[in-house]
Amino acid sequence: MPSLKELSKKEELLCGGHRMCPGCAAPVIVRQILLSTDTHVVVGAATGCLEVSTSIFPYTSWRCSWIHNAFENVASTISGVETAYRALKKRGKLDAEYRFIAFGGDGGTYDIGLQALSGALERGHRMLYICYDNEAYMNTGIQRSSSTPLGAHTTTSPAGKVIPGKREFPKDLTGIVAAHNVPYVAQASPSRWRDLTDKVAKALEADGPSFINIISPCPPGWIYPQELSIQMARLAVETCFWPLYEVENGVWKITYKPKEKKPLDEWTKQQGRFRHLYEPKNRHILKKAQAEVDRRWEELQRRAT
Repeated sequence: MPSLKELSKKEELLCGGHRMCPGCAAPVIVRQILLSTDTHVVVGAATGCLEVSTSIFPYTSWRCSWIHNAFENVASTISGVETAYRALKKRGKLDAEYRFIAFGGDGGTYDIGLQALSGALERGHRMLYICYDNEAYMNTGIQRSSSTPLGAHTTTSPAGKVIPGKREFPKDLTGIVAAHNVPYVAQASPSRWRDLTDKVAKALEADGPSFINIISPCPPGWIYPQELSIQMARLAVETCFWPLYEVENGVWKITYKPKEKKPLDEWTKQQGRFRHLYEPKNRHILKKAQAEVDRRWEELQRRAT
């Protein structure tokens, strides 16, 4: 892979001037991804934070082929484009090499887009699906999704007298995608750019569907100072709440192991959405969340080579 200096000299396919929130990790993630290929790309973006903030009519922040579609069907849209591309190449009407990337948030991926994603994976389209996971429906008012962590305060899982935040553990979407037996699946973080760009390069060269789930800290939704986004992403990895691994042709591999696994508390205590968990009556939720992180990390280590 190119060095950081070499990557910095490449043309940015997501230009500045977009209207993402200050400190949002999503544009950092998109830039790292688009710098990871020298091939023409066609990008699809589901309705969500990334789409609405980079395509406010009559402007666009995208310097590549780009398609907006509904909240739930970016996988279907890009799989259709990929099919058309193969048909044109077969007829000799197109020679250029293209790659196809779909972007969706956790709401449009874990939840209402899961059926479209599963179908595209099963059909075997050569496309990369990126989930930028900010752990709630941030674009529409910070409602809980099936990616939202246990105990997190959102507008539809409000911490108060009735419930102490979200009552369920987050869905293991990366594991669900891996169960489709596609060529390449991974988890990544913008805090480790080399790991992320290496995974994107592998995914784009995979002979079939690929998927990367990337944690995307959100200052207004997680409630922390905007300059700490990369630190939030780093702590998610160091606590093993968000382990970095890949599944390549069915082989599981951990791509980063913390030298010293930090307690989950070091991540949660810096976010306002977990503030209520530090009240004595809610401390048991933190213990429950830590136990689940430990269980999933141990299971991943058993699976990985």
